[in-house]
Amino acid sequence: YAQPTCRPDDNWEEYAARGSFERMRAHRDSLQQTWRQRATRLGTPATEIARRLEQAGAIGILSSNWSTGWGANRIFAASTETIPTFDLSCEDYGLVFRLAEHGQGPVLQAEADAEFTGAAPLFNTIGIIRGTEMPDEYVLLSAHYDSWDGGSGATDNGTGSITMLEAMRILKAAYPNPKRTIMIGLWASEEQGLNGSRAFVQDHPEVVGGLQALFNQDNGTGRIVRVSGSGLLAAGEFFGRWFSKIPQELTSEIDVNFPGTPSGGGTDHASFICVPAPAFGLGSLDWGYFRYTWHTQVDTFDKLIFDDLKSNATLTAMLAYLASEEPERIPLDRRVLPVSPRSGEQMTWPECRSSDRSWEDYRGR
Repeated sequence: YAQPTCRPDDNWEEYAARGSFERMRAHRDSLQQTWRQRATRLGTPATEIARRLEQAGAIGILSSNWSTGWGANRIFAASTETIPTFDLSCEDYGLVFRLAEHGQGPVLQAEADAEFTGAAPLFNTIGIIRGTEMPDEYVLLSAHYDSWDGGSGATDNGTGSITMLEAMRILKAAYPNPKRTIMIGLWASEEQGLNGSRAFVQDHPEVVGGLQALFNQDNGTGRIVRVSGSGLLAAGEFFGRWFSKIPQELTSEIDVNFPGTPSGGGTDHASFICVPAPAFGLGSLDWGYFRYTWHTQVDTFDKLIFDDLKSNATLTAMLAYLASEEPERIPLDRRVLPVSPRSGEQMTWPECRSSDRSWEDYRGR
């Protein structure tokens, strides 16, 4: 359906006359409900509608996935195979929709020259500073370097990648002979289902079994302000010691959640914690991430906040140093997980999934 407005809700809340915002929301909810009812009558999941249209003879698909922010659209993969799919802005999609709905027969001209050249190999990028005392135990700095192609992937996940690269540069300069081996893993094909990190977990059980700590960053350019224990009972004790040795200017804003709960997906430390192995996400300050840059066409270099990234790289390097120097291994005792507020049932530890290693695996999932 076409959005009735491409103005963000907070803009309406600030300027709308009494009752106007509420009427707009009710109208929007009605349009959304009508669209869902149409999809239900088709008997086809919403994700399959484009393929059904393709099979029915459509020559192209127009789509729009507004982020709810000014001028930003979330752009993912086409679900068609032989016809093109075009993403339109919220404004352009609304214009074409209204013209079509009122029988005015809009005509669009598009150029979409393309050819399928076959599957291309993907590779993880791994860097190693070998440990001197416990070389078979590992501290792993984690981020993915692939991105959706609407923008250039600056905050998803260029920011995580350069944070980990800079942390490794700091460590190489200041701590070239760590006690444990320090690795960086920049993963491929995260956006298609954590495929790079899942393949690494499957292929390198010696690293997973010797993992002292993994630190993953994958939610934008802001300062690190959240850390969870991923459901490991002892994680808080170790982070408490480490944070006490790090300058407060880097830790004072961090909210901790220990023991926390394990990530079931969404980013790469989930590939490790399911084993379980001690893997932790470093959550960033928002900076409009989900509203403006997550998977959108405006996820570009100009959105980076380098002062925050410098802080993140410094903090990550210090955590890696302290984890490498730590006399003890982090125990893998897991908490009893709470009842899910959504399902009302007790949560279970996430199961590890295998990596999709071919186009056929991915399309057949």
